[in-house]
Formats: sequence, C-alpha cells, structure tokens
Amino acid sequence: MRSDSDVAQPAEVVEFWCELLSPEHWFSPPPQLDAHIRLRFAATHLALSRQVSDAWRETPEARLAAVIVLDQFARNMYRCSPLAFATDWIALREARLALEAGADTKVAFGRRHFFYMPFEHSEDLADQDRSVALFKSLGDMRYLDYALRHHAVIRDFGRFPHRNAYLGRESTSEELDYLAIPGSGF
Repeated sequence: MRSDSDVAQPAEVVEFWCELLSPEHWFSPPPQLDAHIRLRFAATHLALSRQVSDAWRETPEARLAAVIVLDQFARNMYRCSPLAFATDWIALREARLALEAGADTKVAFGRRHFFYMPFEHSEDLADQDRSVALFKSLGDMRYLDYALRHHAVIRDFGRFPHRNAYLGRESTSEELDYLAIPGSGF
C-alpha cells in the first residue's frame, strides 16, 4: 500500500480500476471501496486537480487514467460531499482533449465509456447532447439509457437536483417533486 503522499502512475490507476475491479464495483461499490480509493489515490487526485502533467496525456491509457481519477475516483472518495464534483470541469476538459486526440478509440472497447462520462456528469445541455451522441455511437444500450436519463434531467431542470443538498443549492418545488420519485437520483 502506498503512503498518502505518493502519486500513482497512470498505469496503476488503469490496472486498479479496469482490471482489479468489475463493473459492479464501479456502479454499486461495496462500502469499503470508497475508503480504499481515498487511501490509495487521494494524493493522485489532489495532484491532478492542481495540474495534469504531460505524463497523464502521453498515451490513450494515460489519458483514460486521468479522466478516471478526476471523474470516477472523486465520486468514490468524496461521496455525499461537494468535493465529489469539484474536479468535474477538469475531467471534462481532459475528456475533450482525449477525444480530440482519438484516445477513446485506442483503448479497449470496455473502457471507452469512461471518456464519455464527464459529458454525462456535466450540467450543461450541450455536453449532455454530446454525451448522448457518444454513448449512441458506442452502441451499448445500458450506457445509452443512463445518458438519456441524465440528459432528460438537465433538459428539465438545468442541473442535477440530487446534487443540490451537497452543493448548498436550494431546490425548487419541481425539483423536490422529482427527488421524491424513487430512483430519481444518480
């Protein structure tokens, strides 16, 4: 186990997230996984939040690692906190750069969706449009369904109401009605 002052290498991130874990871990993590990611990768997340160095853009897999740390790890490490979304803008920037470089088509098919998730997590409708287009082109109906559901929320509310409490935003009555629907949050 690394000390909390050590920054992981991109290959370590990809190995941990894509090879040691399964999709069940990504989307329904056991309680101890969040603490494990925080212990092992908090220093990496902090370093990337300050600067994404060339090493994290050197290869398609390195770009994938940067997006995973900034988008996925943040949600695990800081669940139920505004910090879970603090690096979304950086993840989105890195995802855009990765797509411009064609990195998404140069990684294993089962990993490509991580490049598209920052668009799905954005509260900007244009990013949501791009998310739907990207997931449609991926051809995985399960991921496309989630993209369409995220898009509908942003189309209807202009933001994700389930984030309001964590971000100190007041919910509208329409958002409260939506949040009362079982399974409404992501």
